[in-house]
Amino acid sequence: MQWTLVIPLKPLTRAKSRLADTADDGVRPGLALAFAQDTVAAALACAAVVDVVVVTDDGLAGRELAALGARIVPDAPGGGLNAALAHGTAVVRERLPGAAVAALNADLPALRPPELSRVLESAAEFPRAFLADAAALGTTLLAAAPGLELRPAFGVDSRSRHRASGATELVLTGVDSVRQDVDTGADLRAALALGVGRYTAAVSAGLLIPEC
Repeated sequence: MQWTLVIPLKPLTRAKSRLADTADDGVRPGLALAFAQDTVAAALACAAVVDVVVVTDDGLAGRELAALGARIVPDAPGGGLNAALAHGTAVVRERLPGAAVAALNADLPALRPPELSRVLESAAEFPRAFLADAAALGTTLLAAAPGLELRPAFGVDSRSRHRASGATELVLTGVDSVRQDVDTGADLRAALALGVGRYTAAVSAGLLIPEC
């Protein structure tokens, strides 16, 4: 099964506020963009992915991610993460009604295409499925088979909410790069230990990552 990924990205100036202990206001937008660039680049290199749609109103991010090959969709609802994902999915399905769609976080700088492919291949076995993040509280990927609504419920404790919505939790080993999103300095240290993409490596060089 081939997948279209929908990746939401808030305006860079508002992104990654929880990295304040690691990067100041002048650095965080660049980090957020680098995370998204590495995520999109890895997603586009994944054999199971046919298209990547980024939902954002950030002009700089839109230009940079389009240059990598992503399709940019304006965040018309402006109603937050889940509204952006629902909108992006609707745009995809309007063009390709039979598309298999998966929502993917924009902050997976260590993402590896083979690991993403494993997750998507496993998700294809279920009507709706999700992958918990490294903290086992949130969600980094939510997938819906052709013809089924995505029904995103991202945010605090999204793992529990997605499970309660009837989505199947994917229990996989060896896919740490798909789980390791970055919200805090500790998360960034973990991602760097896994090995981040070239954009994040360049921007994070020289940062003092706090020990936690």
